[in-house]
Amino acid sequence: MTADAPAPSRPVIDPRGPRFGAAITTVVLAVALLLSGTVVGTVLVAWQAIAFGLGALVGLQAQPYGIVFRRLVRPRLSPPREMEDAAPPRFAQVVGLIFMVVALIALVAGLGIVATIAVALALAAAFLNAAFNFCLGCEMYLVWARLRHS
Repeated sequence: MTADAPAPSRPVIDPRGPRFGAAITTVVLAVALLLSGTVVGTVLVAWQAIAFGLGALVGLQAQPYGIVFRRLVRPRLSPPREMEDAAPPRFAQVVGLIFMVVALIALVAGLGIVATIAVALALAAAFLNAAFNFCLGCEMYLVWARLRHS
């Protein structure tokens, strides 16, 4: 997903940051799935909900994996060829947060299969971004934006 010319007043980000975050999210959610039904698995789902929540509600600058990228990874990389509008990745954080909240509610309610499905769907989306640079939540944002302006 690229944003050729985001409005100057809108925040922009290094497009490699969300992909880095998606790689960490993929690992966290894969381990959560492997440990589903355990306290550690539930804690990982809660942690990921917090990470998504910070990115969605506070902004990408508060997303823990984005902080790691900006402070430790980006200084070691060449500058990005272009910057990206922050709105689509932030929307993707909202979508991830929804899946993690569903998973947590399902875990509390004893609906393990619902939690597993919610975590698996979020894992699939994170993996698509990490492995193939395809941000499903970003694409959902673009469709929503087109529908809203139609």
